[in-house]
This record gives sequence, structure tokens and C-alpha cells, in this order.
Amino acid sequence: MRKIINPWQGANIYHCFGCDSENPLGLRMQFVEEGDHIACYWNPGTHFQGYVNTLHGGIHATLHDELASWVVYTKGKTAGMTSKMEIAYLKPVSTNGEAIKLIGYIKEADKKSITVHTQLFNQQNELSSQAIVIYRIFQEELARKKLYYPGPEAFFEK
Repeated sequence: MRKIINPWQGANIYHCFGCDSENPLGLRMQFVEEGDHIACYWNPGTHFQGYVNTLHGGIHATLHDELASWVVYTKGKTAGMTSKMEIAYLKPVSTNGEAIKLIGYIKEADKKSITVHTQLFNQQNELSSQAIVIYRIFQEELARKKLYYPGPEAFFEK
């Protein structure tokens, strides 16, 4: 397991709802590399619930979308934007604050897109939701210039 560094943390222009650890309203997601996939261990608080003690479906979707972007940054070695996401909700997730796990990996890639498969497991380690996220990508040079992509080396300690 290798910790992933957030290279944008502390930048004046950076206020991501998904991964800014200083965003008081955000998810504050952090990521690790585990072999061929990227993982996130996240604690769902009560302020993210839909039904009583149950994680809101829109938060499920946001978790999948954010994880997919970090798969693209680190494994795809570029940046882009979500062009399509298909999600299946399978089991509830409690908002009791106990950690859940998400994993994501590249399913397919070509010059214009990367397809990421993501999975979210509840506190009982049951598959709770899964998504296929299609990312429209840019060549690394353009991603660096237009999307503030710092390059793949910026995500890991040297």
C-alpha cells in the first residue's frame, strides 16, 4: 500500500468538494495505491445521510466520481473530465462514522477516454454500489497546461 499525495492541497485555487481535506463541507477523501487499483477508506458522517442512518445516493455517486478521477491521475497518468457514469446501488451504507472502502481500477483505455470501474463496500464489507465511469482524457501536455495536472510523479513521495 502506498499513500497518494494530493498535490493541490493548500493551493489558493483549490476547493474540491471530494478531496480537499480543508473543505469544511466536503468529503475530504484520501487515497492509497494498492497494486493495480486505487483505494479510499472513508468515514460517512450523519450529515451525509439520505434516509435515517443511511448514506445518500448522491454521495455514493460523488464518491465513485472522485475516486475515478484519482485513478485517471495516477494510473492513467493524465487528467480529464467525467463524460458518463453508470451506477448500481446494491446495499445500504450506514452513516455511523465507521470506515467504508472504495476501490477503482482502469477497465479500458484509448487515446480519448479511460473507463474506470469503481466499487464501494459498506461496513460489513458487502458490495454496496458500483459504477462504470467514462473519463474524457487529454494528452498529458494539454492536461498540464489547461487542467493544472502536475504530472504522475507529483502524486507519490520520492
